[in-house]
Amino acid sequence: MNEVLELLLFAGIMAVAQFSPGPDMILLTRTSLRDGGRAGAIMACGIASGLAVHAAIALGGGGYIFTHDSPLLPYAKIAASAYLLYLAWQVFRSDLATTPENSPAVHHHYWRGLMCNLLNPKAALVLTSICAPFLQGATSASRPYALGAIIVGQGAVLWILWAYLLQAKSIRQGYERGRLWINRSFAFLLLLLATMVWLR
Repeated sequence: MNEVLELLLFAGIMAVAQFSPGPDMILLTRTSLRDGGRAGAIMACGIASGLAVHAAIALGGGGYIFTHDSPLLPYAKIAASAYLLYLAWQVFRSDLATTPENSPAVHHHYWRGLMCNLLNPKAALVLTSICAPFLQGATSASRPYALGAIIVGQGAVLWILWAYLLQAKSIRQGYERGRLWINRSFAFLLLLLATMVWLR
């Protein structure tokens, strides 16, 4: 297959993977709805920074670190579950916070996004499985760098667009009307993900 077509196919697969339900998407959606597009965009940059680390692990052949046989996997699961539980508690606590001053400082969103992505033990393994077919038989030494650039760049762009898309008037009005239950739903989903990470 043509090199450009292969990269376009990879970009399409990654776009679907980026928007699959997970802690990053839940946290980004909730932050964008509650704190606005700028906060969501900054969080998206934090998530993309974490993706850069996972992409480096996956493209460097280190995805095996997070396989079921790895002695590091239980510790990664504990850290990921604990952080997701912490996020769920923070979201639940903020249910009654309606004033802007109760929102975290904008720069905190970057670190939340970064930590949420870094503490996902499945990210590097999933990226490894997606990247592997596109690395086999690659004729260009720059292929891993091209794949890494797509993973990080596309993730940042799509998530930033998502954060600003959520600022549409109809979406904002719907969120404000059901804010309490929507936030509690986000907290429940984070709690569910924390449980799933531990049990898998």
